Amino acid sequence: MSMNLAAKRGRHAVARKRQVAEKRRLELAERGLAARVRRAAALRVRRCFINGDLGGGMVSVVLVRAATPFVVHAAVFLVDSFCLGIKDVAFYEDLESEDFALIVEAMREAGETTDVAPDYARKLLRDASAWAGSIGFRPPRDFEAVEGLFGEIRADACDVEFTFGHNGRPHYVPGPSESRAQVLKRYAQLIAAVGEDGFDFGEPD
Repeated sequence: MSMNLAAKRGRHAVARKRQVAEKRRLELAERGLAARVRRAAALRVRRCFINGDLGGGMVSVVLVRAATPFVVHAAVFLVDSFCLGIKDVAFYEDLESEDFALIVEAMREAGETTDVAPDYARKLLRDASAWAGSIGFRPPRDFEAVEGLFGEIRADACDVEFTFGHNGRPHYVPGPSESRAQVLKRYAQLIAAVGEDGFDFGEPD
């Protein structure tokens, strides 16, 4: 065996070991997150609201549970109603109430905040995820764990029918944090799902 071949195999073995270790780390972190969320889901709902305009394509969905006035357990989901569905789980954190109040104030400055029923919020998340899934976009891997904060709240208790897409079709608007590779991958996915003429791209007119 040549030295070059041996070195190449060695590098592949190291890379594979790192991939396995990283996968294991993520699995353990996810299980830990799910356990934290399950414990918090037993607490009472302190508040549920949406930040932004659903008709504008992008909103944050926020659920807060708490057992005391001093610490809250908060989840924030970013919903792209035009294309990607659950674009991001912005965060799930245990926070002091004062710190969370600062986050809420910053969100108010960024857009309109509307209190909604928790079943409305859960149905919006589930419907957005299902619609985006129909065109090939899956939610972030931690969505299922964090969505568990809704606990006993039933999405089917809400009878609102949400509409997704823009003008009846997917409309992909890349965000400032998306890499070129992400944009190209999502663009290609839309072509595969609905064809080159089946969606719109860029800021709406």
